[in-house]
Amino acid sequence: MNGKKFEPSAVSAALIGLLALASAMGIGRFSLTPILPLMQQDAGLSLAVGGWLATANYVGYLLGALICIMLAPRPAFAIRVGLACVGLSTLAMGFSDWPPLWLALRFLSGVASAFVLVGTSAWAMPILTRHGREEWSAHVFSGVGVGIAFAGLFGLIAGLDAWSSRATWIVLGVAATVLAILLWRPLAADAVSAVRSEKESARALPRPAIIAAICYASFGYGYIIPATFLPALARGYIDNPAMFGLIWPVFGAAAALSTLASARLARGLAPRQLWTRAKWILTAGVLAPAFSVNVATLLISAVCVGGTFMVITMAGIKEALRLGGTPASLAVGVMTAGFGAGQIAGPLTVSLLSRFGHAFTFASVIAALGLIAGNCVLLWNEGRPDSEPSQA
Repeated sequence: MNGKKFEPSAVSAALIGLLALASAMGIGRFSLTPILPLMQQDAGLSLAVGGWLATANYVGYLLGALICIMLAPRPAFAIRVGLACVGLSTLAMGFSDWPPLWLALRFLSGVASAFVLVGTSAWAMPILTRHGREEWSAHVFSGVGVGIAFAGLFGLIAGLDAWSSRATWIVLGVAATVLAILLWRPLAADAVSAVRSEKESARALPRPAIIAAICYASFGYGYIIPATFLPALARGYIDNPAMFGLIWPVFGAAAALSTLASARLARGLAPRQLWTRAKWILTAGVLAPAFSVNVATLLISAVCVGGTFMVITMAGIKEALRLGGTPASLAVGVMTAGFGAGQIAGPLTVSLLSRFGHAFTFASVIAALGLIAGNCVLLWNEGRPDSEPSQA
C-alpha cells in the first residue's frame, strides 16, 4: 500500500503552522498572562494563585510533551486534537468561577498546546524542507508571537472597556474554537513526514542531544517568570491601564518580528550559535525589572524576553534535529519536555517565595543564573567531538 497523501504547498504549510501556533501558544499557553490583571480585579485572584494556575498549565505542557514522546501520534492528528482542546478549555474558563476547575482547565490547555507545538514542528518543517523553503520555518514560529500579541491586545481592549475576565476568556475561547474548525480540513492531508520506519522510531537520542535538552530546560525556567508575571507586575506599579496593558502586546510583537528578523540577520549562524547569543539578551531582559520596576525596565524586559524566546525555541528545535538524527516527533518532544520541566519551576518559585518579600526579584536572579549556567554548558560543548550529529 502506498499510503502517500497529497502534501500541502510550502505556503499552505507555513500559514497553517503559523495559525496553529498562534492559537495553541498565544491562547492555550499564554492567555492567562494578559487576563491575570483582570482576574485580580474582578475575581480577587492573588499573585500566588495566579502562579499555581500558570504552573498547572506548564505541568500539562510537560505531560503533553511526554505523551508525544511515548505515543508518537501522527503530527496532523496531534495538531487537530490539540487545537480543539485549546478552544474548548479556554471557552470553559469563562463559565466557571471555581479555582480547582480553573486549575484543571489550564492543565488541559497545557497538554493540548504541547500537542500542537510538537505536531506543528514535525508536520510543517519537513514539508518546508522538501519544498526547499526551510527558512520559512521562521514564519511558522512567528505564529507564537502573533498569538501573544493578539491575546495581549485583546486583553488591553478588555481592560480599557472594563470587560470582566469571564467575558474575555469566552471571547478568546470562541476565537480558538473557530480557528480549530477552520484548520481541521486542511490538516486532513497528513504529511509524508509522519510515516517512519520501525527502526527510526526506536532510535534513542544521543548524549549531545540530551545535554542540549537540559540546557533548553534552563531556558524554560529562565524566560517563564517575566513571561508569566510582567503584565501583573506592571499593573502594580503603573496606574494607567493603557500603559501597563501595552506590555504584553509589545512582548508578542517582539516575538513575532524577531523570528522573521533572525531568518535574515542571523542567516550565517549555526542554530547553537544563534541560541547562545539570544540567550544573553534574554538574561538581560529577565534581570531588567528585578531590581527597579518602572516603564523603561518593563519595556526592556518585554522586548528582550519577547524578542528572544521564540528565536531560541526555533534554534533549539533545529539543534535537536541536527544532533539527534532521529524522527522529528522524538527530537522535538524531548526538547519540549525539557522546556516544560524547566518552566514549571518558574511560577512555582514565585508562589513559594511569595511568603517572603521580593519574591519576583529573587526568582528573577535565580532564573538569570540558570540561563548563564545553561549557556556555559552549550559553549563548553560547542565543537567537541561528541557534539557532532550521529550518522544514520
